[in-house]
Amino acid sequence: MIIAIDGPAGSGKSSTAKAVAQKLGFQHIDTGAMYRVITLKALRQHVSFRDEAKMGSLTQNTKIEFDGFIPNVKVIMDGEDVSKEIRSDDVTKNVSDYCAIKIVRELLVEQQRNIAKGKNSVAEGRDMASVVFPDAELKIFMTANVETRAKRRQKDFEKLGVKKTIEELSAEIEARDKKDSSRKNSPLCKTEDSIEIDTSNLSFEEQTQKIIGLAKKKI
Repeated sequence: MIIAIDGPAGSGKSSTAKAVAQKLGFQHIDTGAMYRVITLKALRQHVSFRDEAKMGSLTQNTKIEFDGFIPNVKVIMDGEDVSKEIRSDDVTKNVSDYCAIKIVRELLVEQQRNIAKGKNSVAEGRDMASVVFPDAELKIFMTANVETRAKRRQKDFEKLGVKKTIEELSAEIEARDKKDSSRKNSPLCKTEDSIEIDTSNLSFEEQTQKIIGLAKKKI
């Protein structure tokens, strides 16, 4: 069984997907982390997102692995633990541009499908239900108002020692939403068969249990 969770930045899909996977005993596929890995590597090598040929080669020659078990899964890039680096402000600001590249998406989508093959999985990202797993048994579209999402982002950055105001983060989130929803390749969208869950006024436990309940009905 595949549970596909889509939604905009800061909607809570990553942490919720991990909790759902852990409680159901499913594999968790953090597709967003994969795009962050590619962004980090490109920034380190000073490869522009406008250079599609170089980005295709870079993606093809990058080994991405997930090591460990929830909640302590490490993201490994070419043998290096980059779990913290991929959550940096620099990567967060640039990932929308790098993940919009067609060849990058095609190569990573192929990897994501291979990871899920034959396994019960919870996959989350921007195009899980529409592109990566269109036949997923359960499709969820998580959302939340901008202020709520900005507060969540602020907490994430505080853990990394980065201070940002709610106003700054709200502006960044709105810009990210616009990029993700209007990009040519696999734009963020809610499919007709997705169940929308607004997490603005839900506790973490409530949103997790809501998805688990829907999954159990499908099982």
